[in-house]
Amino acid sequence: MKATEQLHRMGQSLWLDNITRGLISSGTLERYNRELSVTGLTSNPSIFDHAIRNTASYDEAIRGKIQAAQGAEKLFFDLALDDLTKAADLFRPIHDATNGADGWVSLEVSPLLADEPVKTLEAARRLFAAADRPNLFHQDPRHPARTLRH
Repeated sequence: MKATEQLHRMGQSLWLDNITRGLISSGTLERYNRELSVTGLTSNPSIFDHAIRNTASYDEAIRGKIQAAQGAEKLFFDLALDDLTKAADLFRPIHDATNGADGWVSLEVSPLLADEPVKTLEAARRLFAAADRPNLFHQDPRHPARTLRH
């Protein structure tokens, strides 16, 4: 038995602290779930920034969305939500089977909102609504341990 499976059987949730379009499209994230007992993942703007800048995986989507995006930040979060909704769909059966104890996918709102709590909540609610996935939650960048769920 793999060490990750042993941890999972002992009640430890294993989350990946990374996401890229290639991780999803290649089936790697699904394999991590199946073979390594990974049951959720976290993300943040710097993870996506790195993925977008350092791979060509997002180029076609950027070209297709750039006109409708109405700004760089909107484009950025559109790309992030494309990936996160796919990841949330992958982990949804776990979320359902554990009654919401596991199977989560996280997203932080823009760090530019860190000093604006009202706008932070508005952005979190807007992203949550756009994702339309019950197992997507948002982290408050000022207090990463605090999550914003609906």
